[in-house]
Amino acid sequence: MVKAIIFDMDGTLVDSEVIWDIAEREMFADMGHEYNDAVREQVIGLRLDEFFEKLIAIYDLDRTVDDLQAELIERMLKKIPEMVEQKQGAQALIEWVASQDNMPYCIASSSPMSIIKATVEAQNWTTLIPHLFTADDVEKGKPAPDVYLYAAEKLGVAPKDCVAIEDSPNGARSAVAAGMTCYVVPDSHSSPEKFANITPHVFTSLDDVLSQLQG
Repeated sequence: MVKAIIFDMDGTLVDSEVIWDIAEREMFADMGHEYNDAVREQVIGLRLDEFFEKLIAIYDLDRTVDDLQAELIERMLKKIPEMVEQKQGAQALIEWVASQDNMPYCIASSSPMSIIKATVEAQNWTTLIPHLFTADDVEKGKPAPDVYLYAAEKLGVAPKDCVAIEDSPNGARSAVAAGMTCYVVPDSHSSPEKFANITPHVFTSLDDVLSQLQG
């Protein structure tokens, strides 16, 4: 029985991965590097510090993780209010979950809290989604289970009774490793085949996820 819903944010509730991609490509171009799809696939869904640790190694950068994180966050905070849009079905899904009695829910994201709050505010979800959790508050980011275990603990629900809703393989691995049922709507950077060995619950849209939950 489903007792709690935990949403990933980027690529799941909002179509922000394309905006992250723009910001990342612009940033690396300014540093004189080509940031391509092959590189991005290695780091998609990671917490920003782990994201930049990998990229520092790939590009042999002489900048610190903190410095790179701060620059990318600043670039994203400028783009979020103007460029980030909701995924199809997100509003209806969140409103339905919010209307359920005794169904706690939250966002559990790899993004920093400043990005989560800016995104939620831009979509007018501040009162609709009261619980926001970031992987910055746990030891390891996705695909480790830490942020999902943390979110379940905060909601007061056993992980086995939670449904996590994700878009990326790293995020889905995190939820499954936490012992949750994971529903996936692959974002543009992923394909259904990439989830074959992770979770059987792959949907084409959040509308389909809503239908499943209502079913």
